[in-house]
Amino acid sequence: MVDTRSPDGLVAIAFKAVGAVTMAAMLVSMRKRQPAVPAVGTSAAPVAASAVHAARRLNRSAGTLAASVLFDSAVEHYRGGFRNKAMYTPIVTSALALAVSAHGTADGRQVSHRVRDVIYTVTAAVGLVGTLFHIRNLRKRPGKFTWQNLFYGAPLGAPAAIGLSGLLGYLSERIRDTPVGMVPTIGGFSAGRVVGLSTAAGIMGTVSEAWLLHFRGSFHNPLMYLPITMPPMASATVAAAALGQTRTSRPLTRWWLRATALLGVSGTLFHMIGVGRDMGGWRNWQQNVLNGPPIPAPPAFTGLAMAGLAALSLLEDHSDD
Repeated sequence: MVDTRSPDGLVAIAFKAVGAVTMAAMLVSMRKRQPAVPAVGTSAAPVAASAVHAARRLNRSAGTLAASVLFDSAVEHYRGGFRNKAMYTPIVTSALALAVSAHGTADGRQVSHRVRDVIYTVTAAVGLVGTLFHIRNLRKRPGKFTWQNLFYGAPLGAPAAIGLSGLLGYLSERIRDTPVGMVPTIGGFSAGRVVGLSTAAGIMGTVSEAWLLHFRGSFHNPLMYLPITMPPMASATVAAAALGQTRTSRPLTRWWLRATALLGVSGTLFHMIGVGRDMGGWRNWQQNVLNGPPIPAPPAFTGLAMAGLAALSLLEDHSDD
């Protein structure tokens, strides 16, 4: 039997590599950024460029979340045999969200796109409806919201993730609509604060889902504690930034967000190693991918961390104090 009480072999190598890259990210994050606000009497073009840059970063964030949900829901619903035709919906909508996110990432114009707007809105609505469907699924099971049903029933976090993808994409389009020389706002509030608080809430929701699944696995590997210890710090620091003063350099917050982004990447690697450790390893991938640790799930942390970094840029570059 493989001893998984402490990292060894490929896990140890991966953990050390991630630690080294995380330290490098911390050093890079210590560099001070210069606000994109122009001096008095100069062109307001840098402000517009900053807003578009933040919007494109949010497009990438929405696309990363959409990709995570696309592959995760495809695996989960395939395992469920697509017994309900509605189970195709998150696959279609997340694929569309991924496509328009790629389009938005490449789009440098300072104007929202009607097709992207519609797809992002529909994606957010599908996430909400899907969450209600999954709650209904749990309520129909014997015992309703028991640990057993929460462990093996329809996951509540999956449809919420596609909803977050749609929400972040929608916010990116609102930021693009910022008039030249104006501070980006959403609903009359600072765009940086809105995106920051949305990101903080999204990270904690993802942490809850990770805790549930790793608790089901009895935290048999110490690395399973990382997704429930590192991201909450990123959530707390980005929430503090969103509620605090703008135009303030926050290297610690930037470090935690970058470390969380790297955690999403390394988590995918760890889950792949976990699948390989199941009986038959990757030679039995048809069964182990369905029943092993979900490979597409960890990048959700990467997508949310990217949104948090976009929020920091907006807060540092555009003041509402």
